[in-house]
Amino acid sequence: MKNRLNWFWAGTLLAALNAVVFWVHVANRPIGASTTYPYLADIFAGLKKNPYFLKIQTPGHWEFIFLIGAFVAGLVASLIFGDFKLTAVHARWTKYKGTSSGKRLLWAFFGGFILIFGARMAGGCTSGHILSGGMQMAISSLVFGLFVVVGVLVTGKIFYRK
Repeated sequence: MKNRLNWFWAGTLLAALNAVVFWVHVANRPIGASTTYPYLADIFAGLKKNPYFLKIQTPGHWEFIFLIGAFVAGLVASLIFGDFKLTAVHARWTKYKGTSSGKRLLWAFFGGFILIFGARMAGGCTSGHILSGGMQMAISSLVFGLFVVVGVLVTGKIFYRK
């Protein structure tokens, strides 16, 4: 019974997190992550005086802290439950694509690049659209979520064909 209620607690805690981050005294913005990347790129490149940086400065800073918190929480949880391990090539990848860690890392980088490029072109990311927008029942987010599911299914079918 305990495992069958995991979805319930995950959904409840996600809704609570969404309510907290929308609270004016916390972040007053939706859950998101993709603005962190241009924010950090501008900081590292020393380009903090451009109009785009001034527009994303507050959300980028907040999302950077949010992502660090998510990473630390995931790390702590994996250590507590004994699930932590570093793996460059997962079993499913080995089954379909072989054991080359270089090939795996190259495809991971390529996929991540395409994902973040698309997210920035769309002015948001999957976490912002699906999590925050979906909880607000925004039509654009629901349509986006539908296309993400279709894209994942088609890409998986093509990429993992044997």
